[in-house]
Amino acid sequence: MELLPVTLFIHVRILDVVDIVIVAFLLYQIYLLIRGTAAMNIFSGIVLLYFIWLVVRALNMELLGNLLGQVIGVGVIALIIVFQQEIRKFLLLLGSRYTSKGKSALGSLLLGTDLNDMSNTNFDAIIKACKNLSETKTGALIAITRNSELDVYSDTGDIINAELSSRLLENIFFKNSPLHDGAVIIKGNKIHAARCVLPISENLNLPPHFGMRHKSALGLTEVTDALVIVVSEETGKISLADNGNIDYGISPIELKQKLEQKLQIK
Repeated sequence: MELLPVTLFIHVRILDVVDIVIVAFLLYQIYLLIRGTAAMNIFSGIVLLYFIWLVVRALNMELLGNLLGQVIGVGVIALIIVFQQEIRKFLLLLGSRYTSKGKSALGSLLLGTDLNDMSNTNFDAIIKACKNLSETKTGALIAITRNSELDVYSDTGDIINAELSSRLLENIFFKNSPLHDGAVIIKGNKIHAARCVLPISENLNLPPHFGMRHKSALGLTEVTDALVIVVSEETGKISLADNGNIDYGISPIELKQKLEQKLQIK
């Protein structure tokens, strides 16, 4: 009996390519969200379990396949329970990074423009204060608002709404000041709030010499687009955190250059 040749045609549509790209992008965003945390190991275990289930189905192992199928069937609920912190972090990232009260965030998302007016901010006062605080090894944590509204964090402290100046910043972080313990939030050319509590980074791979100020700085930049300046109380070194990354041990001149670059100050 003559066997007829079998030709396999795979028809790939443009929509299939778009589908693959979107899925790859979402998986990459999930990886960026959970890398360095304990959730990474849990997610890897779930992916491994899913592939084992696919192999079991392909081998027609009914008993084990049904058992794994029941586990995967309630997987959505299990994922919500296990990854509730990561889901909350992701939703907070979307809600705070790309929205701003009373203004459209579409231009910020598509064009990368800052909704908060930074043109009037006295950055020289910030640089001068950080330089003086560094020389005296006075700890400081300064968050600079960009697109994200930081009201949820400023509400944890004391609202000041005072004109930005280097002397006021130094007085706030003076060790005997009642406002020194926490972060200062700057909005425009105002010191909006002081003694604010910032979220702690969940990254497990941070250097051991990072204290709570550095972890708080990274934590805020992981869920918002704010810039956070840290002055170490132990070493006096200045650091700048942005988008979950930190430039550690920079000089006041480098701080000024990085702020000008990131905020596009002319």
